[in-house]
Amino acid sequence: MTAFEPLNPDYDAEVRRRFAQQPYNLSLGAQVDKVSPGRVELVMPARDDLVQHNGYFHGGAIAGLADIAGGFAGWSLIAADQGMLTVEYKLNIVAPGQGAQLRAIGEVVSRGRSIIVTRIDVYGQGEGGDVLCTTALQTLKVMRLPPELLAGAA
Repeated sequence: MTAFEPLNPDYDAEVRRRFAQQPYNLSLGAQVDKVSPGRVELVMPARDDLVQHNGYFHGGAIAGLADIAGGFAGWSLIAADQGMLTVEYKLNIVAPGQGAQLRAIGEVVSRGRSIIVTRIDVYGQGEGGDVLCTTALQTLKVMRLPPELLAGAA
């Protein structure tokens, strides 16, 4: 992975704060595990409402977790008055998402002034350890946050 310098020296706290402000993230039970410049790791414990009839994580839950992980990997690099919007992502589920939790690792591949590209890998758990269940590529649009969102930044 390329080393990136964050524009916000408080990137770790900002990522965690913004993550906690989004009800969808919390509704999935997702949690921020690790944050570094251009990289975020999330975990999402298994719950009955996140799995299919066969006990595997639902593809929608996996896709949501991947989108969040990539978005916050990008967010770790932007200025305090900026935010992100996903404009595109492509997801490949390569194995069933199974186990007690999923771990999503989002990493920035390329950072421009207005566009950030991330790669996300999501791992389930198998008998032999972590199993790659999904890989994704995401494009994010960097945008200025509206004043009402900046007011709550302190």
